Amino acid sequence: MTDVLIVGASAGGLAVAEALRRKGHQGGLTLLGAEPHPPYDRPPLSKQVLSGAWQSERAHLRAEAQLAELGAEFVLGDPAVRLAPAAGQVASAAAAAHEVVTASGRTLRAEAVVLATGLTPSRLPGQDGLAGVHVLRTLDDALALRAHLLDGPRLVVVGEGVLGAEVAATAREMGLDVTLVGLGRAVLADLIGDPAATLLTRLHAERGVRLRLGVGVESLASEGGRVTGVRLASGELLPADAVVVAIGSRPATAWLDGSGLPVGDGVECDARLRAADGVYAVGDLASWHHETLDRRLRLENRTNAVEQAQVVAANILGEERAYTPIPYFWTDQYDVKIQAHGFLSRDAEVEVVEGDPEQNRFVALYRLGGEVAGVLGWNMAKAARLHRQALT
Repeated sequence: MTDVLIVGASAGGLAVAEALRRKGHQGGLTLLGAEPHPPYDRPPLSKQVLSGAWQSERAHLRAEAQLAELGAEFVLGDPAVRLAPAAGQVASAAAAAHEVVTASGRTLRAEAVVLATGLTPSRLPGQDGLAGVHVLRTLDDALALRAHLLDGPRLVVVGEGVLGAEVAATAREMGLDVTLVGLGRAVLADLIGDPAATLLTRLHAERGVRLRLGVGVESLASEGGRVTGVRLASGELLPADAVVVAIGSRPATAWLDGSGLPVGDGVECDARLRAADGVYAVGDLASWHHETLDRRLRLENRTNAVEQAQVVAANILGEERAYTPIPYFWTDQYDVKIQAHGFLSRDAEVEVVEGDPEQNRFVALYRLGGEVAGVLGWNMAKAARLHRQALT
């Protein structure tokens, strides 16, 4: 009975633990989390938790009794700082014990280790230690930002990707003065292509968000240790009492320095999400070889983390399954729910096949070289799932 140590106690890590138990694993099971909170869901942080529609406890993934039924040890609030693969060799036998050292000095050992430490938000120069500047990655980040937004500050959101757009939408619905800044010419253009991104950009403008797109940030203005504005590369100074920096994230791999694991854009795994004998990765951290596409991928969304967890659990138990998903993500902004399946390239030919963009609900197919590469549903989730069958 192999002991399993899961480093990262969020959705992906918890899903690995639950899948192992469902499959009959009776060995030792430990979840190590950097945060003091029990496993919680991240997507609601920029929406329901930030707006106050949910109390923070509602974001918890399982009740305390359900976690207890796992028969797992939860070590929370103690980040991993070092991984020592078994016998000091990455290619060592899976039966030997790997070691993970935590910030408190604790050493945890297991025959199988699953890496699920997620992402670290990118930051602007000069933002650290400056009051009023926020990132949004953790539950505590969301609660701190909400407390600030309740004061009704002028908010500048830097970053026109999914997180920045969701924060801007939530803040506008809370009645705040919001400006959205980004290098892209439209909101989410790199993720959903120009036609849909143009519609989403128009929606933000109609809902009262001031848009400063296609321009970078030069610096943060401050006085007395508190942010007072955002200076753009164009020279314009945007007054701000609060700033959210949502300019992307990078895989949280710094603690793996010296481990010998292959680390590039995330932990580099094979098609079975294995980084080394007895070492696996799931979620935002994992870069893996997609056998069907014959390319390396790294996906940042909750669905991917949970689906990868099922494959990792199976492989720990000897099933040898490859992970070959159709990429997927979703976002909710205002009254719009967007689901994206496959690859929504900006070079694709886009055709609306159901609904009508002017009626705020439609399905669009994205074709490359005459073949369907992506499907987007705009307030038509069920229809989009049906059309994903056309993906090649």
